[in-house]
Amino acid sequence: MKSRKLSRKRRRITMVTAAAASVVAGAAMLPNWSAGAASAGADDPMVDPATRATFQRLADAVFTDRTDALVDHKENRGHAPLTSRFSGDVQLSSSLEDKEDSALSSLRSRKSRLATLGEQYSSAKTSVSLDKTRVQNRHATVQVTETTTLTYKKVNGDEPKTTGFQAHHELTFKADRQGDWQLTGIRDTDDGYIAVNQVAKPSAAPTVADAGTPEAVRSATTWPAPSKPKNLSAGTYNYQAMAAYAEKYWSRYNPAYPDYNRGGGDCTNFVSQSLKAGGWKDVTGSSSDFHKWFSNSTAQSDSWVGVNEFSWFALSSKRVTSLANVYQLDVGDVLQMDFDKDGSKDHSMIVTYRSSQGVPYLTYHSTNTFRRSVASIIASYPNSAYYAYRT
Repeated sequence: MKSRKLSRKRRRITMVTAAAASVVAGAAMLPNWSAGAASAGADDPMVDPATRATFQRLADAVFTDRTDALVDHKENRGHAPLTSRFSGDVQLSSSLEDKEDSALSSLRSRKSRLATLGEQYSSAKTSVSLDKTRVQNRHATVQVTETTTLTYKKVNGDEPKTTGFQAHHELTFKADRQGDWQLTGIRDTDDGYIAVNQVAKPSAAPTVADAGTPEAVRSATTWPAPSKPKNLSAGTYNYQAMAAYAEKYWSRYNPAYPDYNRGGGDCTNFVSQSLKAGGWKDVTGSSSDFHKWFSNSTAQSDSWVGVNEFSWFALSSKRVTSLANVYQLDVGDVLQMDFDKDGSKDHSMIVTYRSSQGVPYLTYHSTNTFRRSVASIIASYPNSAYYAYRT
């Protein structure tokens, strides 16, 4: 009886040269431990620059392949065959290979759902930077930052040029006695899990509402939506300033505010900053009182940083009203999600662009993302609950 390793259909993971994009298609070997470490009898392999570079290229290959599963390649006819643009191989463990196959299948299904909603991507570019490498007892832990940009295909003609995101991951490798490495695990390390090429199901501990908190009205996700025009040039607030702030700081954080990305999530902190940039005024007092909303050098109110607390403040202060449909959102409006419909909201985003066809595009933190369409969010999380707010 053939072993699983020999009988299975092998997928090849190819690694990119110089400036070419890399694509995961299967399996092979990383550089061996250094001869110096082996002759010295050391338990830990020495990770030389060539090995670190290989770690980085493999990570680039994995995440490029995920993004590539979302791209419509009909426009890429005439390009050189992929096999002519790559060199080198890397080994995935069999269990991780199965997971990546499942991930790619899920992302291709997501691409099909997006196409039915009128959204496609004509090209994409992914790059991965190596942030930290730690090796102990033949195990390597590699922390990387993924930066991905997708170009919107002009289906309707009024889409923005691109959408993009930054995500942080931890990769684990294991070396055998011969010094050959396998990639054994990939873990997303951001507090949010809503990058366009991520397939992990987000979860969060529910927040228990206090007595007297206002209840948000769930918004429909059907397209097209009844008209709900917003006058961007009239009123108290500067909605374009909100959008400009969010698009300035979507990938680099404003040092004037604390960063909660590794401390529970930065999404609502980011939305609050954007709203303040457009004219929302602080309401000072006890940080635990959801009727207060503020951020200063020493403290932030729960409503400034908490998803549910923000909703309670915004509704009770009447700074927002609920929208019946997510496609009614306009620039400066806010969208919140309850991933698992447990009654506790999990994520906040702000609209920074709206197409003439009526599609809102969201910018947010955790995972840091620029102009992702509402259609893409819904296609990725069709079973979530959505709450749209007119600011």
